[in-house]
Amino acid sequence: MFYWLIELSNTVPGFGVFRSGLNVFRYITFRTGGAMVTGALFVFLFGPWIIDHLRLRQGKGQPIRTDGPQSHLISKKGTPTMGGLMILSGLVVSTLLWANPINPYVWIVLAVTLGFGFVGFYDDYLKVTKQSHSGFASKLRLLIEGVIALAATYALVRLGRDVSSTSLAIPFFKDLVINFGWFFVIFGAFVMVGSGNAVNLTDGLDGLAIVPVMIAAASFGMISYLTGNAVFSDYLQINYVAGTGELAVLCGAVLGAGLGFLWFNAPPASIFMGDTGSLALGGMLGAVAVAVKHEIVLAVIGGLFVLEAVSVIVQVTSFKLTGKRVFRMAPLHHHFEQKGWTEPQIVIRFWIISVMLALAGLSTLKLR
Repeated sequence: MFYWLIELSNTVPGFGVFRSGLNVFRYITFRTGGAMVTGALFVFLFGPWIIDHLRLRQGKGQPIRTDGPQSHLISKKGTPTMGGLMILSGLVVSTLLWANPINPYVWIVLAVTLGFGFVGFYDDYLKVTKQSHSGFASKLRLLIEGVIALAATYALVRLGRDVSSTSLAIPFFKDLVINFGWFFVIFGAFVMVGSGNAVNLTDGLDGLAIVPVMIAAASFGMISYLTGNAVFSDYLQINYVAGTGELAVLCGAVLGAGLGFLWFNAPPASIFMGDTGSLALGGMLGAVAVAVKHEIVLAVIGGLFVLEAVSVIVQVTSFKLTGKRVFRMAPLHHHFEQKGWTEPQIVIRFWIISVMLALAGLSTLKLR
C-alpha cells in the first residue's frame, strides 16, 4: 500500500513536492525494515487480546498427548493454541502495507501461507473442540496441502517462462542444473508440503520452532533480495528471477511477527503456535525457496526441520519393520527430553544449530 505513494507523487498534482522523500519507498531494503517493525508492533499490541480471546474460547486449551513426555501433562496443560493466528495477522497486515501490491510472487507465496494456515487452523479447531490430539484425517490434510502446493508451483513456473523455471540448481556448482520439465511442478509441491509438515513436527517445545523459522526467513529474505537483483545475481552466479526481490519484504514481515510471537511463546509459553502457525510458516518457506530457485539450500538452512522429520520417518519405519525404536521418542527433541535434557537446553541448543545451518546455507551463494 505504501508503495503506491510513489505513484501518487508522480501522478497527483501537489504531491510532486514530496517526491524526493517518497522515493525511499522504492527501496526493498527500506520496506523490508518497515515490514519487520510493523509485524512486531502488531503482534505486541494485539497479542494479549488474541491470547485472552483464545483462552476464553478454548477453555481447557490444547490437548496434550498422553503418549508424549509425561512432564508436558502438567507443565503445558491449559495453554491455548492457534497462536499462529497472531503471526499470520501480523504477517498479512505488514505485507499488505509494505510490499508491492502488483507483484505476483508476493500473492502466490501469501496464498500458500494462508492456505496452509487454514488447513492447520481447521486441524487445531478439531483438536480443541474434541479435546483430542487427533485432528482430521492425515491423508485428507496432505491431499489439500498438495493441491494448494501444486497450484502455486504451476503459477510460479508460468511466471518464469523459461527453462530455469522448471530446473533445479545444485549448490556449489556454477552451471550444474537439472531440468525436470513439467515434473518440476510435482517436485516444487513436494518441497512446500514437506517444509510445512517438517516445521509442524518441530513445534513441540516452547519457542523451539519460531526462532529457526525466523532464522530461515531472514536467510531467505537475503536470498530473495539477491536473486531478484540482476547485478548481485550475476556477480554471485545464481539464477536471476525478476520480481522475487519483493519476497524479502514478506520474509521481513515473518521475522517481525515472529519476534512479537516469541515474546508470548518464550518458556513458559502463554500460547502455542499450533498447526495454524507451523504449517503456514513451513509452507511459506517452501514457497519462497521454490520461487527463488533455492530448493536444496532450504534443506540446508532448514536442516533442523529436516532432522526432526527424518527422526519421525526413521522411528516409524524401524518400528514397523523390526518392532524396535531407534530413538527413545520422536520427533528428535523428545528423544533428548527422555535423555534428561531440560527444555531450555534443548531449545537453545537447537537454536544454535539453526544459526550454524543458516550460515552454511548462505555460504553456498558464493562457493560455486
